[in-house]
Amino acid sequence: MSDESAHPRTLTAEEEHLRSLGYEQNFDRKMSLWANFALGFLYLSPMVGVFSLFGLGLTTAGPPSIFWIVIVGVGQFLVVLVFGEIVSQYPLAGGLYQWARRLWSGRYAWIVSWIYVFAVIVAITTTALFSPDFVLALFSDADSLDTGASPLARVLIAGGMVAVCFLLSTRGTTTLARFAKIGLVAELGGVIVVGLYLLVFERKQSFSVLFDTLGAGHGQGYAGAFIGAALVGLLLCYGFEACGEVAEEVADPGRRIPRAMQLTVVVGCGAAFFSFLGYLLAAPDLAAIVSGAVGNPIPAILEASLGVIGMKVFLVIALTSFLACVMGQQSAASRLVYSFARDNMFPGSARFARMSKKHKVPVNALIAVNIIPALLIFFVYFAPDAVYRIAAFQVVAVYVAFQMVVFASLRMRLRGWKPAGAFGLGRLGLPITIAALVYGVFSIVVLCMPSGDGPFYDRWIALIGFVVVAGVGAIYLFTRNPDANATGPEGDAIAVAEQMRATAAAHDAHGALAPGVIHETSAAPRSDGAADATRVTGPNERTLRA
Repeated sequence: MSDESAHPRTLTAEEEHLRSLGYEQNFDRKMSLWANFALGFLYLSPMVGVFSLFGLGLTTAGPPSIFWIVIVGVGQFLVVLVFGEIVSQYPLAGGLYQWARRLWSGRYAWIVSWIYVFAVIVAITTTALFSPDFVLALFSDADSLDTGASPLARVLIAGGMVAVCFLLSTRGTTTLARFAKIGLVAELGGVIVVGLYLLVFERKQSFSVLFDTLGAGHGQGYAGAFIGAALVGLLLCYGFEACGEVAEEVADPGRRIPRAMQLTVVVGCGAAFFSFLGYLLAAPDLAAIVSGAVGNPIPAILEASLGVIGMKVFLVIALTSFLACVMGQQSAASRLVYSFARDNMFPGSARFARMSKKHKVPVNALIAVNIIPALLIFFVYFAPDAVYRIAAFQVVAVYVAFQMVVFASLRMRLRGWKPAGAFGLGRLGLPITIAALVYGVFSIVVLCMPSGDGPFYDRWIALIGFVVVAGVGAIYLFTRNPDANATGPEGDAIAVAEQMRATAAAHDAHGALAPGVIHETSAAPRSDGAADATRVTGPNERTLRA
């Protein structure tokens, strides 16, 4: 008997399910529920979001802009429930690409992924570009807090952050998970401790100010100003999909990833609201912030409330969150490109589907998703006011990609699909999916509405940017037919669900509650040339013979 026969390799239930979906286990499954939640939470990053959008929200719509966090949080939770059912049946690296492919087709998935990968790549850019003001505040005196970073400082700091995060991301799943946990503790500690301290000991405004516009939107009607502040919620509340992008690195993904995504939205939006509220009520001169007279409001509030030392300690925690957020975005984008390339669907697939042997990371994909951020950061040197316009395109692209997946889910449900993963919504699945789609379409319309009084291209920049990216992707799709040589299955949601139920029933018939451990051994071929049949050897295992 061979060595392989004597010492069979044990396959886990996750590997068995992955094989049934057409793939082998290449990543290390070292992410726990909390590490997966930490990744999504830090991608969403309430601290980064509030730091980046606090000033924009107040100058656009005043204190009531805080309620966008609640509005978007409720809507995105509906989307999370839909995604949870999908990822529970399809726990595959690449998230949205795989879900759209299995729910509809390779071509549909290609355009979804093309749009989404650009959105995440731009997210890397905007997160890095929002950090320089806080780095500047960390190393400057209090007198400089009314001004932001210079164009050169912004480029150098943002470029350095992308480079550092890239180097950390190449170290593999263990480093990513460890850094995500550190960032989670730092961010939650910073949000809860500082937010609570500001609310209890440093509150300078009454709660009634939440309903006071303080003159924001004067002259154009407040409804338009409030809608213009939608980015406060829309740019903040996503990132939960990153939990699914690394599905092949999570143990028991069918149960853990839906839970991690739900925690990401609930805890993330709750923390963002609490944090925003703390800064809002602790601001000594709220009217000056609303008028735009204070260019770097949060460091100014922290310095006034915590003193210089306390402010700088907190900024160190905040920068840890910025780093972890960029790492999460790089990981999500690279896994999507890897999954895309693994099915021979991406330009240069053979190159981008390669894994590093030592750390089991798609390094070529990581390099690729950081090239455009580097170019955009350089562009911002010449157009310093372009940051929020770049962010607006990013959010439109994210929401369109999300809703294309939700729409594909609704279409498949109407064709008879009943999700078979460990997480399910039962009879509520259809109405929740419809509600998520309605919310998503509303959000896209709000995001595409023109803003400001500038030239046409400036007011419609988000929609124009989206149309350009989607148009280029569609031209490539229909002229190069990247799906022609694709190797992955598509449109198989109903068949896979039925197979999963049949497999579960077979395991139950032999006394197992769930798929157990497989022992894969080799054996001599049978005399008729056929392979030995699979046989059940116990309640929690079965032996596969070649």
